[in-house]
Amino acid sequence: MTDKIVAPYGSWKSPVTSELIVADSVSIGDVALRGDDIYWAEMRPADNARIVIVRRAPDGTTRDLTPPAYSVRTRVHEYGGGAFCVAGTDGGDSAVYFSNFADQRIYRQTVSASGEVDEPQPITPEIAMRYADGVVCERRNIMVCVREDHSSSWREAVNTIVAIDLERGGSRVLVSGASFYSSPRISPDGSKLSWLSWNHPNMPWDGCELWVAELLDDGSMGERRLVAGGANVSIFQPSWSPSGVLHFVSDHTGWWNIYRAVPDFDSVEAVCEMDAMDKEFGKPAWVFGLSTYGFASEERIICTYTQYGEWHIGDINTTSGVLTTVPTPFTDVGTLHVTARHVAFTAGSPTMPMSLMRHDLTDSSTTCLRSSSDAALEDGYISRARAIEFPTENGLTAHAFYYPPANADYHAPEGESPPLIVISHGGPTSAADSSLDLRKQFWTSRGFAVLDVNYGGSSGFGTEYRRRLNDSWGVVDVDDCTNGAKYLVEQRLADAGRLIIRGSSAGGFTTLLALTTRDTFSAGASYYGISELEALLRDTHKFESRYLDTMVGRFPEHKERYRERSPINHIDSLSAPMIVLQGLDDEIVPPNQAELMVDALQDKGLPVAYLTFEGEQHGFRQAANIRRALEAELYFYSCVFGFALADDIEPVQIDNLG
Repeated sequence: MTDKIVAPYGSWKSPVTSELIVADSVSIGDVALRGDDIYWAEMRPADNARIVIVRRAPDGTTRDLTPPAYSVRTRVHEYGGGAFCVAGTDGGDSAVYFSNFADQRIYRQTVSASGEVDEPQPITPEIAMRYADGVVCERRNIMVCVREDHSSSWREAVNTIVAIDLERGGSRVLVSGASFYSSPRISPDGSKLSWLSWNHPNMPWDGCELWVAELLDDGSMGERRLVAGGANVSIFQPSWSPSGVLHFVSDHTGWWNIYRAVPDFDSVEAVCEMDAMDKEFGKPAWVFGLSTYGFASEERIICTYTQYGEWHIGDINTTSGVLTTVPTPFTDVGTLHVTARHVAFTAGSPTMPMSLMRHDLTDSSTTCLRSSSDAALEDGYISRARAIEFPTENGLTAHAFYYPPANADYHAPEGESPPLIVISHGGPTSAADSSLDLRKQFWTSRGFAVLDVNYGGSSGFGTEYRRRLNDSWGVVDVDDCTNGAKYLVEQRLADAGRLIIRGSSAGGFTTLLALTTRDTFSAGASYYGISELEALLRDTHKFESRYLDTMVGRFPEHKERYRERSPINHIDSLSAPMIVLQGLDDEIVPPNQAELMVDALQDKGLPVAYLTFEGEQHGFRQAANIRRALEAELYFYSCVFGFALADDIEPVQIDNLG
């Protein structure tokens, strides 16, 4: 064993290069099951961020279904999800229906029993409509889905639930009148339709309603019944059991737990409420198609739930209501789908990146079908996430995942504490997870510590924790990120003079506000962050256009609060250097938000770097841009904190650095 090299934190040579991070990496999205076939959507940064449907046949062979001219992605709610569905009989031909990103039309591909694939054929017209979250009723030969109408420039987009005739074409509006819809689901016998709806200013995790109605033979809807939910109760993932019992997740007790409706829909009952009071079986529905449970049989539900920030697999006996935890190495589970024979789910752990897994219910074997990264990283270069709690304002506790520096070849000089990168996740109603992410290892293997904060307002810790941000966005999140950094300094796990905060989207807002209203951090990185809240109200898309009513307050009644919480209005107290990165096609947080902050930094004479990326929307998906952003950020910190780079990196223009 050779002695380790002594070198300052930040200057360590790492095998976790930006090239390694994007090489052969993918993001696994929607998953669908049809008999023993497994279908999934795979976003490929190296292929211009194209999203492809992949099919795995029962014999284990895999095949791309999506031709090169297509990309499977919907822009409903801008965040998308639920971009494809599969119909057909076990062992026979299947039909794949998907939204194509370029024109937002729905296309059909026939997949024969032998695996032959037809060219996609459009089934919706060339008009400004978007579609998502579709399900096929083969008895009626229709697809029911959410439609978002962008055909008029003078009004807000209109959301409805429609039935598309798969034989003759054309569509019929089934449900309308609410601001938003999701999760249309058809009962096994094709006689009933359930769905979720909600209205401005709510987001679905604030409160929404679960409805059910008869699907009549003429294609129209019968009487509608409100099953559960309301303005202050969040419903998630309505699903029909094999015998036609409507199940769903509700947070009316303060935790997202699984319930079922009695046959006449007059009341509901918990499936395993007493065993689930500190567990969350739901997630904030930022995208369509999320699934945390499914039916192996009428008496058996396979599910996933989170407890204290980590996810678990569960097995519920629906007769006794007993929840049994299934031992696994996973700490994060994404989406989960179930048949009588197997379970397909995405999962990761502190030593394994998010991967598509298949669990056989007959022999209890588990197989990895596809990893999001094929990069081989030796154990000595992996920093394992540690769940921590720390004190924050008002005597409360906040949560985070802490990653210490880790590199088998290096250690720091005696007495040196590492620079710390505090990550403020997006959403803000989202959550950090602990699965292996090479982008975090990029930093830890170079000698940075990382703190990924689940600040108050994050999901997974109950409704009360999730609502800490109500009226307090820009306060609670900033306090928790700041207190998390201070806590690690007190524990001698971070250098008080080299504290960095970085975040994207809503996390970028927290980053900017922490840098302009606190003196804790010495540098920051904002990825498509929000600098001016009033401008965001004018410019953002429909889905989030009233989000700030809950997070900040109604406008203009609380106009002064909007000004107080806007980072651009606190430039006078800003003294930290900053790097700002922005996609030029972003319609959620438009580029003017970044430009406002960059102009202010330049006018004040503070060091600032500004990188823009053509063709990128809300989130960087293309391999070259992911690489450039990471390397630029590292270069920026090396200049600000004065450590030597071990990598040959293209320089970044930093104004006012002198």
